Amino acid sequence: MPGIVGYGAFIPRNRIRSEEIARQWGKDAAAIERGLLLTEKSVPGLDEDTITISVAAGRGALARAGIDPKKVGALYIGSESHPYAVKPSGTVVLEALGLGHEIHVADFEFACKAGTEAMSVALAMVESGRAEYAMGIGADTSQGAPNDALEFSASAGGAAFIFGKTDLLAEVLETYSFTSDTPDFWRREGEFYPRHAGRFTGEPAYFRHVLSATKGILDRSGFKPSDFRHVVFHMPNGKFPLAAGKQLGFTDKQLETGWVVNLMGNTYSGSSPTGLAAILDIADPGDLILITSFGSGAGSDSFILRATDLLPERQGLAPTVRSMLDNPRKYLTYGEYAKVRRKIIVND
Repeated sequence: MPGIVGYGAFIPRNRIRSEEIARQWGKDAAAIERGLLLTEKSVPGLDEDTITISVAAGRGALARAGIDPKKVGALYIGSESHPYAVKPSGTVVLEALGLGHEIHVADFEFACKAGTEAMSVALAMVESGRAEYAMGIGADTSQGAPNDALEFSASAGGAAFIFGKTDLLAEVLETYSFTSDTPDFWRREGEFYPRHAGRFTGEPAYFRHVLSATKGILDRSGFKPSDFRHVVFHMPNGKFPLAAGKQLGFTDKQLETGWVVNLMGNTYSGSSPTGLAAILDIADPGDLILITSFGSGAGSDSFILRATDLLPERQGLAPTVRSMLDNPRKYLTYGEYAKVRRKIIVND
């Protein structure tokens, strides 16, 4: 089976605390933190966007893979905050990473599951033999309108994965997808911020798709929840993935390592991929890992992976997710945050 031969992640060092956003709008900070299980989120700098995040994550993936960058025959970037409406992000990233020009490149969008969408196609390119190695990236500098619930969670970051057939760090044992037309979250062309359907984004959207995709891959693979050492679900907030895990029969211990949302926020297309990177940073050979993404609109992708004996010796070749979460951070005031995010007050 093909699998992951390299992975990397990037999280900006800028942060803003939930209590700072709550203070700006006269809201109860303690209630917000209890409701979302979020204490702070990452914020992109003025010179950070989906492209720069992809480059940083991609460099980590190449370092852990130890391959010639020009052997990567496909590059796919999933994001809902590509810097250009027309010009692709992938062309800039391939030049920065030195991937060469005989390569298939595409940008993907599927709300928050665009990252696993890119990973799925990269994996398929390797499985089909069309590319020796293929890279899939999920990265975002996600948007949340001022004084909207999304403002407390929408953050920045991402992860990159290189797929191949030899020297695997994690085998891909099974994949599964579940998709429907569920209009829970959207942003029309030209609109600055996305809109959402409030509580509708939970039960008929997030939970239906995450539970259906996870149950589907468990049925197809024959594994049961207790077989897995680590599990990560898409993290729009702190509560949803924990609730989904409980409904599916997983324990909080199984979700602990990949549950990075409380210190990072929701990086949209980079959310579950970054959680997966955090798991790969500490996984032991033989560990079974489950990842299920979610993207509004709506759909979920699931992967079952098994860590190999090679993983431990490659884990330290690039920065870990935990080091980026714990290293010195720069905390912003709301005014500084509004400046770097170019906040615009929108009147409906």
